Amino acid sequence: MLKQFMIGQYGGFDDKKFKRDFKLGFHGIEACLMGHEEDVECLQDAANREGFHFGVHFPLRSGYAKLRDALFLSPNDTEREQAYRYIQQELDYMTSVNPDYVLFHYPKPVILDDRVDWSLWRFTDETEYVYESKYSFAEFSEKSELLFAWLSDKSEEYRFTPVLEFDGLNKYIYETDFLECLLDRYPRIRLCLDTARLHLQDETDPHFDAKLVIHKFTKYAHIIHLSNAQVAADGIQNRHYPVLPELRPEEGWAPIAEYLRIVRQENRNVKILFEHRSDRISDEQLERCYAWVDELLNS
Repeated sequence: MLKQFMIGQYGGFDDKKFKRDFKLGFHGIEACLMGHEEDVECLQDAANREGFHFGVHFPLRSGYAKLRDALFLSPNDTEREQAYRYIQQELDYMTSVNPDYVLFHYPKPVILDDRVDWSLWRFTDETEYVYESKYSFAEFSEKSELLFAWLSDKSEEYRFTPVLEFDGLNKYIYETDFLECLLDRYPRIRLCLDTARLHLQDETDPHFDAKLVIHKFTKYAHIIHLSNAQVAADGIQNRHYPVLPELRPEEGWAPIAEYLRIVRQENRNVKILFEHRSDRISDEQLERCYAWVDELLNS
């Protein structure tokens, strides 16, 4: 149903995109890296005028840190403390905005399986990842526990839902029940699954199974970031491409229909954010994209 659907506004409030992409009955907007205070004001004005909800893909504002993502699991004490201060700073700022949820990439830094070729993944610099051989499960579990407790407390204080969007994953998450136990113990914290990123890891990591991860974690999801990407031997084409039924998995595209059937089975209330480049398709294709996703989830 359309009330599950959301669109993104990244880098600023794009009124042209809003008028084209946002449809009557949509749930809301996810905002990230607003370039100017006026962009935040435009977002608030539109939400008040149109009556939609909005969430934040951390950070709401650009220009306040070297990296977009907070490195709250960093093995470096200084980096980790900076990450928590950065989040606190943004939460204080957002008291006047009151987003429904605030989304953070997790784990950050990404814990890389030493056996896998990660050359197709994009990182701003080397602080954004650490190899599994240098980062123990004990360290991961200890720092994750602290993060969950802190975010849960902040969610009560600032009245938002913390959402953790899966970045690259290793066996600490997909081969254990540690994260599921944490999510059960801290029910205020929810997840976000990104279909294009899951597909990329499925194509490049022989130890990873995207469909099993979707089965395992969708019940904890607040939102799905929905887009497609075409993965080939020589690289990735068409990042953040809109999902369309004619994009065939045998040509390197993600099996979106299979992913969404699992989502429908596991969590019919999850929000769907179209995290795509809608400017790359026609108005007719955009309408087909919305209609196809609605059919897969609700027919």
